[in-house]
Amino acid sequence: MADQENLKNLKADDMSSAEASMSRRHWLTAGVAATAGLTGAWVAWQKYQPHDVLDEAVQNFWNQEFERPEGGTLRLETLRGKPLLVNFWATWCPPCIEELPLIDAFYQQNLSKSFQVLGLAVDQPSQVRRYLTQRPLQFPNGLAGFVGTELGKSLGNAEGVLPYSLLFDAKGKLLMQKAGKLDQKDLDSWLRKVI
Repeated sequence: MADQENLKNLKADDMSSAEASMSRRHWLTAGVAATAGLTGAWVAWQKYQPHDVLDEAVQNFWNQEFERPEGGTLRLETLRGKPLLVNFWATWCPPCIEELPLIDAFYQQNLSKSFQVLGLAVDQPSQVRRYLTQRPLQFPNGLAGFVGTELGKSLGNAEGVLPYSLLFDAKGKLLMQKAGKLDQKDLDSWLRKVI
């Protein structure tokens, strides 16, 4: 009888040891998975954040010229001297199309404050003209095409994400960058930085 009791206790100890081992494995696996997930999220966040921009790239920006959708040429150096919001967009980009009316309304509300807005369409000229005929925007736009993609990359948008927005102060210094759709809070915050 005592042997049976000892055997039972040994089995119970083995079971407790096995359960504890499984519990440790479970927590270890969960810890590794959580660490991997956080690392992946951090890498993705870093990948899509605007990167540092060299002064040379900013100077190059101000030297650019683009055709206007309605005809004529848009020289960026003529926009120096007042704060400027630049928005890289395309007709095939749903978040771009969603934010354009917000940016247009913001532009109209802040005209009296000498705040400028410029759209640079990274798209085929015919598509941009068609879009702007159907949904006109009050702020000026330039037909940037592939050059716009490269210009955006030089200004911190390493992955070429659209929409991509920049804020320059009146002296032409780059103050802010945002990859992804702007919201009203972004626009209000950016305006406070320069007005």
